[in-house]
Amino acid sequence: MTLTKSIKAALLGLTALTLAVPAMADQLADVKAAGKIVTATDMHYAPFDMIVNGEYQGMTKDLFDGVTAELGVEPVYQDIPWTAELPGLEVGKFDIVIAPVTITPERLERYTFTIPIADATVSLIKPAGSDLVKPEDIAGKTVGVQQGTAQFKQLQAFGDSLGGVTVKEYGTNDEAFADLAAGRLDAVAASMPNATTLVKARPEQFALFEPAQFGEPTYFAWVLRPGDDSASLAEAINAALLKMTDDGRVKDIQEKWLGAYTELPREVPKN
Repeated sequence: MTLTKSIKAALLGLTALTLAVPAMADQLADVKAAGKIVTATDMHYAPFDMIVNGEYQGMTKDLFDGVTAELGVEPVYQDIPWTAELPGLEVGKFDIVIAPVTITPERLERYTFTIPIADATVSLIKPAGSDLVKPEDIAGKTVGVQQGTAQFKQLQAFGDSLGGVTVKEYGTNDEAFADLAAGRLDAVAASMPNATTLVKARPEQFALFEPAQFGEPTYFAWVLRPGDDSASLAEAINAALLKMTDDGRVKDIQEKWLGAYTELPREVPKN
């Protein structure tokens, strides 16, 4: 084989190798090309997600409407049960989970998170008039919590530290709140925003423990698939959220739905 033929053969081989390697996916480019971003959330998680008179409303929607306006795409909102959201995300049924998902070290190993959108620290709710006061008073009691949540894991750990708590799991917070109102539970563990919203709306039925919160501070965020493919979309969403924070839109949305503003980390917490 001559030198010229060797060079040609090498170039042909390099070309074939290049064609065999798939191009790096770019989820932001895909979303912009489609003109829409397909989401999943459980629309039964006030004040973040709820259906009022047949219309989807809540803090999540207001935040994500602002983000998608910054990205220049239309949001497609889907009502998906919480237990099906992360599995559905993994197999590509939607682009992002916008249900408020608690950032945990275990989840950080499996998914890409946006920066925080709200405080998720676990809190305790009791029936109005209950003689339970502080969180430690749930020792030996029956406490409800939504299944598959970080609040469930924190409740289990806290209960173990007290010598035991009977934990009853529910598909939604609303189901747990109904059993609390019916006297079938001594307390319910939920995120602070969920707890304060419930007590504010129904003070004749529910009250917060004093203090309401226990455990380490945690945060809610949105979730994308792991890896480099989703990095561009996560970066764009984070940039939009930071812009909305700096211009006051996040503050307005928090005050509208939570009644107060909480300053949040500007980066994804790592623990």
